[in-house]
Amino acid sequence: MPPVVRQISPHAVRLRREMTDAERVIWQHLRNRQLVGFKFRRQATVGPFIVDFLCVERSLIVEIDGGQHFAEQDSARNEYLKARGYRIVRFWNHEVSEALDGILQTIVDALNA
Repeated sequence: MPPVVRQISPHAVRLRREMTDAERVIWQHLRNRQLVGFKFRRQATVGPFIVDFLCVERSLIVEIDGGQHFAEQDSARNEYLKARGYRIVRFWNHEVSEALDGILQTIVDALNA
């Protein structure tokens, strides 16, 4: 897997300022190694893409999707990321408010896989 460059695009900086409510909730649980000790970056640049949350140590990407996501575009993006060794777990915005504990457990399971 190629190294993740610590390059922050101007678009990522804007996305950090404008996180959705669901992304903010998840970030509160991922930041500062709060979730079983793993370091996450938010709005990380991976190749031409910006991912919501990235754990470099486990090559895990966590995406929180809203209405702006389309299966065809996400499919090409997922293939690019998977071809570089990343695993991706995706959740819908509404799931964060309805099943936060389950989402966090799914992330823990993915980190430990």
